[in-house]
Amino acid sequence: MVSEPTRPSLLLRLHDASDEEAWNEFDVTYRNLILGYCRRRGLQLGDAEDVRQMVMMNLSKAAQGSFAYDPKRGRFRSYLARIVQNAIRRQFSRPNQMPSRLATEMNAVLADPTENATDELWEQEWVRHHFRLAMMQVRKDFEPRSVNIFERLLDGSPVAAVAREFDLSTQAVHKVKQRIRKRMEELIHAQTKDENPDV
Repeated sequence: MVSEPTRPSLLLRLHDASDEEAWNEFDVTYRNLILGYCRRRGLQLGDAEDVRQMVMMNLSKAAQGSFAYDPKRGRFRSYLARIVQNAIRRQFSRPNQMPSRLATEMNAVLADPTENATDELWEQEWVRHHFRLAMMQVRKDFEPRSVNIFERLLDGSPVAAVAREFDLSTQAVHKVKQRIRKRMEELIHAQTKDENPDV
């Protein structure tokens, strides 16, 4: 098993607006979270991509002054949710945007500027986001057969059926599950800790 290299907190590195590597890493890390949330709120892919770019521009502007995120004032996920929701509102407050393009849920967001940043869809997408990131690393850390076993279990296959499929004992399947589950927990803990480096 290969562990990922230790790195300085990504958010702290964003204080330097000229750190292109950090900004690229941030974009790669959070791109699917932002796009996934926008799509679930009813945006077309092109509009979701515009929102993602607006989020990146707004964060970059904030970093050029004094970076706006303060972990003592709340979680990073709530901070990012507010930035994304504000970008969605700005995107669809433009005169050339047709209201008919918006889904019912998006109309509700635009109608209520005081919407709680941690709405249910954002929270669901946030969980999926961290699961996806952890699984990407698990696929690098473990042999494909072990990952396939773990994914079959995630899909709901009984341990006994997976053991037969991979010609293993049920005890061996449980061990694979425990090892990968433990690694997933470590990765998700590290991911969320990096998002709140000063807490």
